[in-house]
Amino acid sequence: MNESQSIKQQWRREITALPTWLKGSIGKASEISTVQRIIKQKNLHTICEEGRCPNRGECYANKTATFLLMGQTCTRACAFCQVEKGHVPTNLDSEEPQKVAAAVAMLGLQYVVLTSVARDDLTDGGAQWFVRVMQAVRQQNPQTKIEVLTPDFWSGKEAAVNQKARVATVVAAKPACYNHNLETVKRLQAPVRRGAKYDRSLNVLRYVKELDSSIPTKSGLMLGLGETEAEIIETMQDLRSINCDRLTIGQYMRPSLSHLPVQKYWTPEEFAHLGEVARSLGFSHVRSAPLVRSSYHAGEE
Repeated sequence: MNESQSIKQQWRREITALPTWLKGSIGKASEISTVQRIIKQKNLHTICEEGRCPNRGECYANKTATFLLMGQTCTRACAFCQVEKGHVPTNLDSEEPQKVAAAVAMLGLQYVVLTSVARDDLTDGGAQWFVRVMQAVRQQNPQTKIEVLTPDFWSGKEAAVNQKARVATVVAAKPACYNHNLETVKRLQAPVRRGAKYDRSLNVLRYVKELDSSIPTKSGLMLGLGETEAEIIETMQDLRSINCDRLTIGQYMRPSLSHLPVQKYWTPEEFAHLGEVARSLGFSHVRSAPLVRSSYHAGEE
C-alpha cells in the first residue's frame, strides 16, 4: 500500500468512526445545487461551500447564505480551517460587490452573512470592502438584512490603534448583527488560531458596543479541541462582560488529517446543557448543538 492509499484509508476510518449524531443529512440536493450553480456562474465564494458546512442545505432553504469575500486565500493559517492559505492572496475583484448583490437577488435571500478570509496584506484589513459589498447588496435588495462576520482587522503598523478605526468603518454601515468568533477558549488560542489572540478578538466585539450599542454582537465557539467545561463557561462570562448578545456553540470536525485532531466529541446532551448555561448568563440568542456553525439560523430573531 502506498502513502496516498494509506492516508485515504486512515481518513475513511476516521469518518466511519464519527458519532451517529454527526452523520445527519446535509439537506435537499436541489437547494444546494441551485445555489452552487449561481455562485459558480458569478465566480463567487461562500463559506458554506468552502467550509463544507453540514447545514448549508437547511440554510439555503431558509433563504440564508454566507458569502466569503476578498478571494479564497487567507493570509493566516489557522490549524482548524480548510480555507486555502497563502502569503500572496489574489487581487480584489472590483466587480465582487455587484456580483454578490446580483446573487442575493437571484436567490431571493432574505438574510445574508458577509464574511472574509483574513487579508493582512490590505491597508485596512478589508474593512472598507465589507462596506462596499453591503452598499451594493442594499441597493439591489433593500429588504435583505446583512450580518457581518469579520476578521480581527489586526495588521500593519499601529495595529492597536487602527483596529478600532477599522471596526468603526464597518459599524458605521449598520449591519443587522456584528459577529466575530473567538473559536476556542483562551488557553488554546495559540495552537488553534495562528496569528490571532483572545483579548484582541474580545476587543473587536467590545469596540462594536462602544461605537453603537444598538447593534447586536455575536461570537462562536468550536468544541472538541481539548477545552474543559469550566473553560467554556469562563469564555462565555468573558463575552458577556463586554455585552456580547448572541452565541453559537458547535462541534469541531477536522477537515483533513493535516488539521488538528479532535480530542473529544461532545454529546448532544452536553451541548444542550451548555446552551442552558449560556442563556442563564444573559445571552439573548443561543444555538448550541453538534452541527451548529457560526451562521446557523442567523436570520432568526
